[in-house]
Amino acid sequence: MAITFIQQRKKQQYFIAAFVFLSLIIFSIFAINFLRQQKTVLLPTVLEPKKIKIDLGILEEPALKEFQPFEVIGPFEDDIGRENPFLPYK
Repeated sequence: MAITFIQQRKKQQYFIAAFVFLSLIIFSIFAINFLRQQKTVLLPTVLEPKKIKIDLGILEEPALKEFQPFEVIGPFEDDIGRENPFLPYK
């Protein structure tokens, strides 16, 4: 039994009607929930910066006075590198 064009047209109309009906229901649910939400205005809060207190008394500890300073490292005395670093090694 062949499906006629009239039956196909009716099927399409039912599918379109169902799609429009479901779309309206979904849109109305979202619209109602959006309109129900209370809009709250958040005011920016200004935080006061914390005061930093530096205790320099820790530098007077006897354990810190036992440390020895490092030796001064002098400049290199030998030539470092090649004249032209882009030449290949032979």
